[in-house]
Amino acid sequence: MLTRRHFLTASAAAAAMPLAPRRLWAASTLTLGETRIDTLSDGNLVLPADFILGGMPEAEAQAIVARHALPTDRLTPPCNVTLLRDGTNTILFDVGSGPDFQPSAGKLAEALAAMDLTVEDVTHVLFTHGHPDHLWGLLDEFDEPLFPNARHMIGQAEYDYWTDPETPNTIGEARASFAAGASRRLAVIADSVRLLADAEEPLPGITARLTPGHTPGHLAYEIAGPTPALILGDCIANHHVAFERPDWASGSDQDPALAAATRAALLDRLAADGHAIIGFHLPEGGIGRVERAGTGYRFVPG
Repeated sequence: MLTRRHFLTASAAAAAMPLAPRRLWAASTLTLGETRIDTLSDGNLVLPADFILGGMPEAEAQAIVARHALPTDRLTPPCNVTLLRDGTNTILFDVGSGPDFQPSAGKLAEALAAMDLTVEDVTHVLFTHGHPDHLWGLLDEFDEPLFPNARHMIGQAEYDYWTDPETPNTIGEARASFAAGASRRLAVIADSVRLLADAEEPLPGITARLTPGHTPGHLAYEIAGPTPALILGDCIANHHVAFERPDWASGSDQDPALAAATRAALLDRLAADGHAIIGFHLPEGGIGRVERAGTGYRFVPG
C-alpha cells in the first residue's frame, strides 16, 4: 500500500485574478495494486457543535473537542469525495452537495478540474446514503444528471427510505428538507438506478457493506487489494468523539443507538484488521487507519 499527500490548485481562472483568493484543494492518494483512490474536496460544512455533540456528557465531550483543538460552538468538517480509477472505470463515491445546501460546500467540479477530469469521464456513481452533502450534487442546473455517462447505484433500503412518501412526515421537522431534496433527485434517476443489497458486488473488487444507523440503509464500500480499504461514508463521521467514544449517541445520526452499535463494532474490526479507511468527514483528506487508544480509538492519517 502506497500513500501520498499533495495539494491541487482547483481554479486557474481564480489564480489569474489578483484580487481573488487562491483556492487549494487537499487530496490524498491511496494505491491498492492497480487501483488508485483519490479524495477530492467538496469544501466543508459549517455545523453548530450541538448537531454532533448534543446529548453527550457535556464535560467529557468538551474535553475531547479541546484535545483535538476544535472550537466548542461550531464544527467545520471537511467533505471528502472518493474517486477510484482502476484503468477501466472512473468511479465516484457520493457527489457532494451541489450549490443548494451550504455555500462552503458544493465544490466538487473544481476539484475534478484540478485532476484534469470532466463530469463526462465518470463511469459510475455509488452512493453511501441520501443526506444532502452526499447526494445533492447529483443534478445540474437543468435538473439533469450532472454525470451523464455514469451508472448510478444506491442501497435498496436507502432508496426505499428516501422515496417513501411517508418519510417527510416521520423524519422530523429539522430534516424534512433532507427528505424533499433526496426524493426529488432520486426521482430523476429512478428508471436507471441500480439498487444494491448488503454484500453485493456492484463492480469487480467492490463490495457493499450495510452500516445502518446514520441513515436506515447506509452503505460502506469495501475495496479489495493487498491491504483492503473501506470507504466509510458517514458510519464513522468524525475523528474526535466518534473514535474516542463510539458508544455515545450522536445527534447527527437518524437512529443514534443503532449508529453507535454499528460504529463500535466497525472500529473494533478495523483496528484488528489494519485495513485502510476513507472517511467523508475525516481530516487530512480522510485516508488513514484505525488504532486502539486507551478504551477507545484514534484516527491515524496517511
